[in-house]
Amino acid sequence: MIIGVVSDTHHGDKTRHVPSILFEKFEGEGVDLILHAGDITSRELFEGLNEIAPVMAVRGNADHLQLPEERIVDVGDIRIGMTHGHQFLGLNAQVLGYKALEMGVDVLIFGHTHRYFHDDRIFHGRRIVLLNPGSPTFPRMGSAGFAIMEVNGTKIHVERIKLW
Repeated sequence: MIIGVVSDTHHGDKTRHVPSILFEKFEGEGVDLILHAGDITSRELFEGLNEIAPVMAVRGNADHLQLPEERIVDVGDIRIGMTHGHQFLGLNAQVLGYKALEMGVDVLIFGHTHRYFHDDRIFHGRRIVLLNPGSPTFPRMGSAGFAIMEVNGTKIHVERIKLW
């Protein structure tokens, strides 16, 4: 399964423009599912992404849409947890690893920092993948972008898509 992963688009509150390459890449890759880790901020963007593939999203600190704070998505043999991240005092690998263990997930997708982060580690004897796709519109201390994640059985491959 091919999954588009995005966060912190802030469409409608900070920008009216989301780079067209986001839509082009999701369509071109034939994504089966889109996971948005919060601060989508507009129903219009949610619906636009949903025309490409089903969208699962969580509520970020700037969202006013009726979205859950956390969610778990089962993709084949992999459990993916989602949270925005504003709920934590720190967003370091240890805090996120404990959150993944608490949720019982193999992958934890988060946002909030607007910075790409990907780590694949053994945490308390369990393999945990942490992924923040960054922001395609308002990056902080790095390039704008998003991610494509491919799940095949228990194999997970993450590709970072940099916009600049």
